[in-house]
Amino acid sequence: MRLLSVNTGTVAPLQVDARRFSSAIGKRPRQGAVAVGLLGLDGDEQADPSVHGGLAKAVYAYPVEHLPFWQERRRRAGVSLFDEELPPGFLGENLSIAGLLETGVWIGDRLRFPDALLRVTAPREPCFKFNAVMGLPDAGRQMMLGLCSGFYLAVEESGSLCAGQSFELLPGPRGLRVSEAFAARRLKHLR
Repeated sequence: MRLLSVNTGTVAPLQVDARRFSSAIGKRPRQGAVAVGLLGLDGDEQADPSVHGGLAKAVYAYPVEHLPFWQERRRRAGVSLFDEELPPGFLGENLSIAGLLETGVWIGDRLRFPDALLRVTAPREPCFKFNAVMGLPDAGRQMMLGLCSGFYLAVEESGSLCAGQSFELLPGPRGLRVSEAFAARRLKHLR
């Protein structure tokens, strides 16, 4: 399992139809070691702390294995004319990871990095801002149907994270997989 990119963003205006909102969904890769504390990555902001950030949602990880799914959806919808790769942080993720999907991680599992320890707390629940950034009016619904949510992490041991690092999965209580937690939310939202 590998950390491919560490991404942060600042709050900026986002236009959704005729309305303007503040959002920090636009993340960009950082070079070198990035400090991570109890409330997340140094230099990262959240526009709406009622749904993003805080102790339980300090960091958001997303498996890069899902990017071809999104590239194809965007190409089919005419949002992207070619098969260009989505850049790291495009989906609002802080950590672009490889080798760990939602079906292989449980709520309460820990990710051990060389200089930090993060705990899996919940799947992401997409919102209208995600739809706008993806250029797909039903991107959130597609994320729910595809069970490709990524997951939020709490910081148990502060330290730093750096692109290229390997990390280890430390099993927690193993009661509920991230994919199962997201599937339960999907049933509620798609009724």
